[in-house]
Amino acid sequence: MAMTMSDHGKRLLAQWEGFERNVYLDVAGLPTIGVGHLLTKDELSSERIVIGGDAIDYTLGLTDQQVYDLLGQDLEQFERVVNDSVEPDLAQNQFDALVSFAFNVGGGAFRQSTLLKRLNARDFADVPSQLRRWIRSGGRIVQGLVNRRENEIKLWLDEI
Repeated sequence: MAMTMSDHGKRLLAQWEGFERNVYLDVAGLPTIGVGHLLTKDELSSERIVIGGDAIDYTLGLTDQQVYDLLGQDLEQFERVVNDSVEPDLAQNQFDALVSFAFNVGGGAFRQSTLLKRLNARDFADVPSQLRRWIRSGGRIVQGLVNRRENEIKLWLDEI
């Protein structure tokens, strides 16, 4: 049976990623809302986001519930990536850490990562050191990514 991210994992992800009811520009200058939801061209032109089948006008902000519902929707593809790519059984905290990581780096990067190769070789102990490799953006170490990876490691180790 496919795993889904726990409520605990979602709360941590919202804390690490940021929780914004209104549109803001992310570190790359892209319009974003909620918990790291990059607005698509269609969403920008229509000023609407489909959440749970309803087209929501986001220009005046989203409710907390809408932000969490949008996050749940956005997480589905990353939950699928982890479920489809990871061979060994995972504990809930391990799954949550990997979904957070995939959400941050992208599904393609996760599928191609040495982290996944080591994990599928059942080298669970190497996961923290593999996560620590993903701390750069534009070739530079980014403190926010260092912090994010350390938090994901704590979650992986069930220490948070």
